[in-house]
Amino acid sequence: MQIGILGSGNIGGNAARAFAQAGHHVRIANSRGPETLQKLVDEIGPNAEATTPQEAVDASDVVLISVPWTKREEALGEIEGWDDKIVIDAMNAYTEDFEIDDLGSKTSTEFTRALVPGARVVKAFNTMFYKRLAGEGKPNGAKDRLAMPVASDDPAAKRVVMDLIDEIGFDPVDNGDLVEGGRKQQPGSPIYNQPIGAKEMRDQLARA
Repeated sequence: MQIGILGSGNIGGNAARAFAQAGHHVRIANSRGPETLQKLVDEIGPNAEATTPQEAVDASDVVLISVPWTKREEALGEIEGWDDKIVIDAMNAYTEDFEIDDLGSKTSTEFTRALVPGARVVKAFNTMFYKRLAGEGKPNGAKDRLAMPVASDDPAAKRVVMDLIDEIGFDPVDNGDLVEGGRKQQPGSPIYNQPIGAKEMRDQLARA
């Protein structure tokens, strides 16, 4: 699968490594230009390349967005061609001072969805600490495998993302629709940044 990564920080960089190790081709982009990503691409290997954000979107089936929340409009505002792309929103609504941004009654993904018109949006990869994403993936069926929630209004897009999560060593947990499910994944929720398995996560989500 062709996967674009917008944002090369802790989540984006480690997701890119994991996808590439699973055999997918990743195109990584940031705000500073492809030349600044060469070291990361060399570390990941032949399944990775550095591109511009527009090139990453154009050439990919799935696009993971992991840019800083405060930079989202700047990072996404000029990109075109989102129609039918599966977009994984991995962002969390933190201010520059790392305080939780007050979004009123809306979830962060509702703001993201407005910036990617026509995309099939999935909320995932936002609840797991990056060091766990980098080093704690385990084969399917392994004991103590960590879980990751997935929310979307598009069942087929959700299935694609859940399969990707399984491939990189984590148990995907269906978390319902994009708004209510996404709300249960936001910072401060019982499952946010918690190293738990699928059963415990389902129990926590059912009570949330």
